[in-house]
Amino acid sequence: MEVYHVTENAETFTCNAYLVVGDRTTLVDAGSWDGIVDEIREHTDELDAVVMTHQHGDHVEQLESVCEAFDPEVYAYDHHPERDHAIEDGDTIQIGDEEFDVVYTPGHSDDHVSFVSESTLFSGDVVVHDDGAFDYGSFGRTDMAGQSRERLIESIEDLLERMPDGGRANDASTASGDERSESAGVEHMYAGHGDVFHGDVRDVVETSLSRAEKREPKYPDE
Repeated sequence: MEVYHVTENAETFTCNAYLVVGDRTTLVDAGSWDGIVDEIREHTDELDAVVMTHQHGDHVEQLESVCEAFDPEVYAYDHHPERDHAIEDGDTIQIGDEEFDVVYTPGHSDDHVSFVSESTLFSGDVVVHDDGAFDYGSFGRTDMAGQSRERLIESIEDLLERMPDGGRANDASTASGDERSESAGVEHMYAGHGDVFHGDVRDVVETSLSRAEKREPKYPDE
């Protein structure tokens, strides 16, 4: 599965938007950078779908432009004029070559969802690898109207429960005496802000949870 960070070179504030090229070429979030359509065209002429983690302006501002350019199917939790399909917790959606579970993860926003497969997490803003507050395990801000640190904590806990737990032996192989078979678990995290992370994603998410549970302000001016 090829994943391109198509807002990486943006000169204005935007979320990270990811183009996933595969059997179902998909854009995860549309961003707010007006160059995103041209950047998508550097990698593909067709876009099958757009999936939204949530509808804050930095994630959704360019959705109409993307739809005008490519006419994709749009998936989102809450209503949007461009939405074709409503998604809910527990749904399954194809992104690129993989099937992803939809996990409802509010707290940073009421309509926030994350997408997790056997290998990959698109976490939106609920969990990020690094930002201006923390390196290696941070979380979305919850100091603005309509946000909730308590609900965000619950969402991170839910996300951990829904992530594949790598490293467990295959029961059938163990019972028959075959060589131990292990799954590496989720190894790729694409968050709405900060850097892309490849490695032990569960550890990053657990670190973000422990920090969020301290209930301390994320930023000094909160």
